[in-house]
Amino acid sequence: MQSFGQIILASESPRRQELLRQIGLDFSVKISGIDEDISIDLPPNQLAEHFAREKAHAIAVDYPNQLVIGADTIVVFDGQILGKPKDNEHSYQMLSTLSGNTHQVITGVALQLRDKNLDETFHAVTKVTFNTLSDSDIYYYIDTYNPFDKAGSYGIQDWFAVFVKHIDGC
Repeated sequence: MQSFGQIILASESPRRQELLRQIGLDFSVKISGIDEDISIDLPPNQLAEHFAREKAHAIAVDYPNQLVIGADTIVVFDGQILGKPKDNEHSYQMLSTLSGNTHQVITGVALQLRDKNLDETFHAVTKVTFNTLSDSDIYYYIDTYNPFDKAGSYGIQDWFAVFVKHIDGC
């Protein structure tokens, strides 16, 4: 079996860190600090891969003999990319828009191991349908949880999952 050395997760996302822990991987975290400007003119699938690749590359250049994993998630509704909310009002607008509707959650993943010429990028698409959300539910979520580091202003692993009507995909 080929060794990848130390694994580095190029993300400060607690959710991604927990996923790697759940599968028993030993890894460290390095934050890339790339600008996630969603106005870049790319289709959503390519945009998620682009950000994942940029995150991995920013770290891999300094750690060429270690496997670097970059990932990025975006939410798309009615052709519009919903990034991370800027404030409470922006979060409310996003969640109100998604209420009672189906949207796509696209996660791009990049794997880089420069010494072995490994540079792989892929994405997964999940369709998520929400039940109708009341204003009080939305405000409770915004006030109680931290939606500001989440694309689309929600984390499906949070309390907000009670509003998910249907999931199609991974």
